[in-house]
Amino acid sequence: MKNVELSEKLVKILNLRYEPVAVKLIKKGQHLPEGFIEPANNIRHCQSIMRARKGESFIIPAEKHACVVGASSLGLVTMPPKVKAGEFHANIGLFECADAAANMISQRFELEENSTIATVVGPLKDFEFEPDVVVLVDVPETLYWLVPAATFFEGGRQAFSTAAFQATCVDSTIIPLLTVKMNMSLGCFGCRRSTDIKNDEMIAGIPYVNLEKMVEALEKIHEGPMQKARKKEG
Repeated sequence: MKNVELSEKLVKILNLRYEPVAVKLIKKGQHLPEGFIEPANNIRHCQSIMRARKGESFIIPAEKHACVVGASSLGLVTMPPKVKAGEFHANIGLFECADAAANMISQRFELEENSTIATVVGPLKDFEFEPDVVVLVDVPETLYWLVPAATFFEGGRQAFSTAAFQATCVDSTIIPLLTVKMNMSLGCFGCRRSTDIKNDEMIAGIPYVNLEKMVEALEKIHEGPMQKARKKEG
């Protein structure tokens, strides 16, 4: 299936509030895709995703990434010493001490420093090439259906990794990319402070290589179990 078809099916079957968002990490030595513009001002990875779900597209070079924490995890820049030592996140007030914050950072999934030169973010339907990850933002009931879709053919259970910070950069982009498994996040301090994500919304990141199979599963689930379980509102 082409990206337009995949996107349309996801929106229709899940009744998504927003467009599925595609994310591509451009590595050193790779060509920058055409048809994408740089944002006028520096932007965070989470902000680019939240704006892309409403139709915008961006190519964001390292120097245009506003959040060094997210940029360092994406391999765009070197991790600042205060982030590595835990001082940065401890000062926000969500950890008792810098050591606790440093422990979170030491366990995060991340790409090699300065291995990425840009991120490309936009609606999946507008991508004429294969992204790395597709990100969905919606309410828990909607994203729940990704779980049976992920286990439809082979069974098993789903395990999700998350933290108080880095819901879009680590949880929804890097973890799916590196593990080749879907991951979900309840959101984080940064994205909830810096974007328009709603209080009742959460995030899912799906490896693009798994997306077509998941859509096939959703089509099979849609007419039976999904219709029986979904509550009609209003």
